[in-house]
Amino acid sequence: MTWLPAYAQTVLLLAASNVFMTFAWYGHLKNLNHRAWYVAALLSWGIALFEYLLQVPGNRIGYGAGLSLAQLKIMQEVITLLVFVPFSMLFMQQPFKADFVWAGLCLVGAVYFIFRGG
Repeated sequence: MTWLPAYAQTVLLLAASNVFMTFAWYGHLKNLNHRAWYVAALLSWGIALFEYLLQVPGNRIGYGAGLSLAQLKIMQEVITLLVFVPFSMLFMQQPFKADFVWAGLCLVGAVYFIFRGG
């Protein structure tokens, strides 16, 4: 992926890692709720390994390209919401809520303040 700018590499790696993270954290609620919690925990840890294999290089690339720690964190939170809403609606069959919009607008504010030049 060296042909992509560092910021794009960061976003893509963090987005992919977030898909794994979301399934590790919440996927077991749909598919393993009849199994013991430790079975879900072990499976989630296995999924989380792939999350970390993407998240760690994503953060390192972004940090090396000049993104601050706070910028990386806010970026991750925005990506989390962008991944979580479709996951919640499509995979977990949860209804859309206006609160998703309000949370997204709060994150837009967070993005503005953390990425502005001041």
